[in-house]
Amino acid sequence: MTDQKKIPRAPRYPGYDVLRKRHTPSWNEPTRRVVDERLAIRREPTFLDDAAWRTLDALCARVVPQPPGRPPVPVAALVDARLQRDQGDGYRDARLPPTRAAWQRGLAALDAEAQGRFNVLFHQLDGGEQDALIVKMQKGELTDAAWHDMPPQLFFADRVLHDICGAYYSHPSSWSEIGFGGPASPRGYVRLVANRRDPWEAVEATPGGEDGARKENERVR
Repeated sequence: MTDQKKIPRAPRYPGYDVLRKRHTPSWNEPTRRVVDERLAIRREPTFLDDAAWRTLDALCARVVPQPPGRPPVPVAALVDARLQRDQGDGYRDARLPPTRAAWQRGLAALDAEAQGRFNVLFHQLDGGEQDALIVKMQKGELTDAAWHDMPPQLFFADRVLHDICGAYYSHPSSWSEIGFGGPASPRGYVRLVANRRDPWEAVEATPGGEDGARKENERVR
């Protein structure tokens, strides 16, 4: 299988940059501090070893492929930083080990599955082969002994999707992509009725209205 080509698409919120809210009533000092930490995150492992890091980075790239034309979200680094902090969810399925152990076991198992089928590590597979293994993980069809008693489908649902997607949408680059203004504290959001927006919220472009949306979004603070 060959990897799919990325097809450029027009942004839904052209001209919008959530970071312009930094010194406005939308963000207070705690928000600025959290955003700064996410922007400054090191794009290298602080908890995982090199082999697990390469597998995680490849897995993130398949789960949340990123659009061209904007700074990429360092998804693997955000997940790794969460593991470094040993930050859990406050709950977990009893069939999964704690978060750190689940990730270490799951990434090692993906490498073992890749080696068993293709004689290379997961990050060395092409995109199509990686996707095929991910689908099998989702369906619970991976059986290498490296999984031990951890169900692959549960690891996919509760750790892969939960942690990778959560990391992706915690970053300001993703906020700009989806027109989100961040926590908006202390300003808050006022117009909560469907299809209404506050003046400090991004404007979604309609077909043919991209230029107008861009001009409005460049003024949003």
